[in-house]
Amino acid sequence: MIDRAQAIEILHEHTKSESLRRHALAVEACVAAYAAHFGEDAADWSVTALLHDFDYEIHPNAPEHPRDGEPILAARGVAPHIRRAILSHANYSGVPRESRLEKTLFACDELAGFIGAIAMVKPSRTLAEVDVKSVRKKMKDKAFARSVSRDDIVNGAADMGIDLDAHIAFCITAMQARAGELGLG
Repeated sequence: MIDRAQAIEILHEHTKSESLRRHALAVEACVAAYAAHFGEDAADWSVTALLHDFDYEIHPNAPEHPRDGEPILAARGVAPHIRRAILSHANYSGVPRESRLEKTLFACDELAGFIGAIAMVKPSRTLAEVDVKSVRKKMKDKAFARSVSRDDIVNGAADMGIDLDAHIAFCITAMQARAGELGLG
């Protein structure tokens, strides 16, 4: 089993883009907060979130990402349940989301990126100005962050059995707690 420091090392080895590294940290903030909320293993959940897109720069196309990254993680000693969760975050992977970790990773992935994008267009360029209302408003604007799947955001919350507004608020709060680390403080 690898720890958070080793996951960061793997992330940095394979991911040079600062924005993609920040995305991993944003997803980690949300997923780790849910781990604490649900009484789950925060270390496992953090490692999963940090590594979910570690191979995106070397495998930017489906289905190579995350499929072709999985053997790299296996060779590095990443646990099978973490690798499975990473595979399941891609709708096209054929790996169904069954565990709470798998569902949470999927639910937080697109939303964390979307919240970060909203923060970047606020006057202060910080998470402090982001709220549920602003997220819901931007979700209706198809031109804003057009690569973010609104369906994945909605379906992710539904698969977790959580009200969408509550999920958005939870992730905003989780990211605000680590705003400095995310470059959005």
